[in-house]
Amino acid sequence: MKQSSWLSPRPSGKVWLGLLLMLVLASCGSPGNAATSDLSPQGFKYGGAVTIVPSPVGSFKLGPKDNNFNPLAPQGTLRGTKGMIYETLLFFNVENGDIKPWLATSYHWSIDVTTLALTLRQGVTWSDGQPFTSNDVVFTLNLLHQYPALAGSSLWNAIQSVTNPDAHTVIVKFKYPSVPLLWQLGGQMYILPEHIWKDVKDPVTEVNANPVGTGPFMTNPQLFDSELYVLKRNPHYWQPGKPYVDELRYPAYTSNISADLLLAQGSTDWTGLFVSNVQNTFVKTDSAHNHYWFPPSNVVMLYMNLTKYPFTLPAVRQAINVAIDREKLNMVAESGYEPPAHPTGLILPTNQNFLVPDYKDMAYTKKNVAQANTLLTSAGFMKGMDGIYQDKTGTRLAFNIDVVSGWTDWEKSCQLIADALKDAGIAATVTPLSYSDYMSALAMGNFDTAISSSTITTTTGPTPYYLYDTLLNSSNTAPIGKLANGNWERWSDPATDQLLAQYARTTDLTMQRQALYGLQRIMVQQVPAIPLVYGATWYEYSTSRFVGWPDEKNPYAMPAPYSDPDSEIVVLNLHLA
Repeated sequence: MKQSSWLSPRPSGKVWLGLLLMLVLASCGSPGNAATSDLSPQGFKYGGAVTIVPSPVGSFKLGPKDNNFNPLAPQGTLRGTKGMIYETLLFFNVENGDIKPWLATSYHWSIDVTTLALTLRQGVTWSDGQPFTSNDVVFTLNLLHQYPALAGSSLWNAIQSVTNPDAHTVIVKFKYPSVPLLWQLGGQMYILPEHIWKDVKDPVTEVNANPVGTGPFMTNPQLFDSELYVLKRNPHYWQPGKPYVDELRYPAYTSNISADLLLAQGSTDWTGLFVSNVQNTFVKTDSAHNHYWFPPSNVVMLYMNLTKYPFTLPAVRQAINVAIDREKLNMVAESGYEPPAHPTGLILPTNQNFLVPDYKDMAYTKKNVAQANTLLTSAGFMKGMDGIYQDKTGTRLAFNIDVVSGWTDWEKSCQLIADALKDAGIAATVTPLSYSDYMSALAMGNFDTAISSSTITTTTGPTPYYLYDTLLNSSNTAPIGKLANGNWERWSDPATDQLLAQYARTTDLTMQRQALYGLQRIMVQQVPAIPLVYGATWYEYSTSRFVGWPDEKNPYAMPAPYSDPDSEIVVLNLHLA
């Protein structure tokens, strides 16, 4: 899948002209050169500049309305804005489920889970030296209420009021039990300084060229041009002794030079690129220092329009499900980086603790044409002269699979799906569309089937609830021709909604787990959408200059440089080798 840089966690495998710049930077002095020999309290040497390439972005624009450091902007925010400059109240580690205090030191729910009390960290200052207080949090939340176009404004669908009885306490009252919103409010909302933003005329279009944040870095206006921008250490940062590194460098690149060459040159420290044959093209060039880790971060699914015949028939959905060869999708279309997803849609092993015990050993087989045939014939379908099943009225079992034109791995996956379905007597035609037409078709319900990913509609949350809520909640769907928020397949089921509500109205882990068990059974038995493969997190890194990186043995954060606010957590752990 290939997407635009601000939206996409799946950048192209092509790298761009800025590689030349990075090679020049490397020849002029290693990014790891220390600015000082002083040691941190932990014994780490301070200094160095980490060079980061999250995705292809092209040259940076230098106009007065460019260089967007607005963390609440609907789109177009530059990398480093979220986390490095602006911070959240809490940090949720999706990899292991931990919740860490950040700008807030603690939180507490009322017994009926309609009121959330947050205690803020004392002694925090903004990068201009002004104190951080509860006024800033209340201001940020009220700004989201006042301007619905801002990212995160949907919180106010559930929020009733926000108050701050003192400088370090924030009270959020909800209209109904809203336990899952702790993640959006605490872990996904970036706090703004009231003393700066109260004078901003339009926060939706504000590019915030000179940001003032609480994060470990701040912009360096002297080092911002069309080919490179640099973030420098914030001297007012609230974590004693951190960060250990002096600078973060974000180069632009826009040529047709391959990503293989970019990584092999050793001119970057941290990338988030899709690279074919990463073992040979990257690791083997410096096996002592070059590493990668591609943990699953989302689920790629085949969406079926459940308002259309024959997808209204469970047997048809089940037949399509068992006829697909997912291992072939992984090895042929995804270079072996994206293994078959679990039938429940859970991301494993990350969500192992939430898996129904009975489903522990469940897995998709390569494909099962015989089972697909049994399901279809039992539902009254018969094969026609052309080998394609048809119903009693003679209507052939045929449909389109929509995919974005140019997302080559997904295009290949769709063709492999169509080939497998043909073997099972189902005719599927791959239909490449422009990105805008594709998104419009999904959101408005004007499609038969389509391949897509959970990351397009929601960030993967700390539990499977967030995927299920976006995918299956009837409140997220809409009639055909109306905009759906994520339930593109138009699943509407009272039992599903009841289970989602059960999870949302309690902090009891046992009750939440029972609700998730019920949702997994619906996914497996009724197949409202078809999990295909896991979407990989693209993460390559070098230990030649810096160490402290997350890996499979120490998954302290999502490791990709495009994962926010996790990228901040990663940088705070880095120090010179």
